[in-house]
Amino acid sequence: MMKKLQLIDMTLRRTQAEGARELTFKEKLEIARSLDRLRVDAIELAPISGSKADLLTNRTIASMVSARISAGVDISAPHTEETWESVRTARSASLNLLTPVSTVLMEYSCHKKAPAMLELITEEVRRARFFTEHVEFSAVDATRAEPEFLCAALSAALEAGADRVTVCDTAGVMLPDEFGAFIADIRRQVPALRDAEMYVQLSDAIGMALACAAAAVREGAAGVKCAAVGHGYPTLEALAAFIDVKGSDLELTSSLRATEIHRVVAQIEKIQEPKEELSRFTNVALEDVSGICLDVNDTIAEVTQVAAKLGYDLSEEDGLRVYEAFQRVAVKKQFVGTKELDAIIASAAMQVPPTYKLLNYVTNSGNIITATANILLEKDGSQMRGVGIGDGPIDAAFQAIEQIIGHHYELDDFQIQTVTEGRDAMGSALVKLRSGGKVYSGNGISTDIIGASIRAYVSALNKIAYEEA
Repeated sequence: MMKKLQLIDMTLRRTQAEGARELTFKEKLEIARSLDRLRVDAIELAPISGSKADLLTNRTIASMVSARISAGVDISAPHTEETWESVRTARSASLNLLTPVSTVLMEYSCHKKAPAMLELITEEVRRARFFTEHVEFSAVDATRAEPEFLCAALSAALEAGADRVTVCDTAGVMLPDEFGAFIADIRRQVPALRDAEMYVQLSDAIGMALACAAAAVREGAAGVKCAAVGHGYPTLEALAAFIDVKGSDLELTSSLRATEIHRVVAQIEKIQEPKEELSRFTNVALEDVSGICLDVNDTIAEVTQVAAKLGYDLSEEDGLRVYEAFQRVAVKKQFVGTKELDAIIASAAMQVPPTYKLLNYVTNSGNIITATANILLEKDGSQMRGVGIGDGPIDAAFQAIEQIIGHHYELDDFQIQTVTEGRDAMGSALVKLRSGGKVYSGNGISTDIIGASIRAYVSALNKIAYEEA
């Protein structure tokens, strides 16, 4: 019976090589899509730092791929709950607890000796197990660990609830027969491995990683960690070739789309090439902000920077909402201008409980009468009515609202546009009110542009009332 060899890709998890540039949000998504098309069994993600950008990246990748997502958790600085929240919407997700087990790395990374380390392993695996039944324990630098401690660590992790373990030859100095014997000995010393999947992760420091992987598979390893573009690990192409040549002899198969590997790997390699490109926002003056165009490659920091130049003081939570909405627009358009960013901020930022609710409105206007508006709002269960006159029905409506609230806010900007076409076209209105030096935006949509404008004003007003409460 053919055995399926699990191929787990570490392209998005690997530590950036010295001098290598950080991948952009778009590039990470493109790599994840490419790996998913190849049908790798799992895509590993790097441990998060706790930043909103990391959370957004994980959440977006998890929502768009079919492959299992293995999210890294650094045991020396765990963000277990945040990591799980960022990937829990994936079709299949697991937490991968990256744990040093050699004496040097334990003391350097975790400042702990063996007994305390075993306690930490048990505690952190149980913590991860609280969120998901699929927890992987990765024994980092396993080949340089004390054999007794390594087996104790693997046993502790399995007893605490881990259902997968990875043994890492971080130094990459073992020969195939040595590594095969090493894996066989572990399996003898840790009986609980019979009920868990065992993977291997191998450095290719002396060019023996693929041969060592083959030896580990012979001894019962269920999967091999690899990378589309090597960077010191076995490559997807090399493993695909190995299975193609020796699969029948070893009764091995894989789910990889072998005919697409070369093309997809070439695409990923091109994405990872160093690029000499300076941010377009490094030397942007405030007066130039109206001419800025953003695109899907821009980071959350750059979008937030432009928002600040437009007058918005976004919180971290609002910044994340705005960036998510910005990405949805940017992937469909070549550029996103500042007017469009205004609309995005209005609809995405600071969604608050409504202090004021619009119950109804009546407006009258014509070329021989003065425009009037009659507005009925509700606040805390009480109804309040205001009547205003103005240069047009929208101006009159805004005057009526100011009469109700007893305050005048500076109208920083007002825009209307159609969203759909035809007689029953939807209209979108953007209102920006200034209060205390800050800009608060509101967005309203209706088949009646006057109604859309009133709703936009009330939306901006609710944001002011919420922040000033």
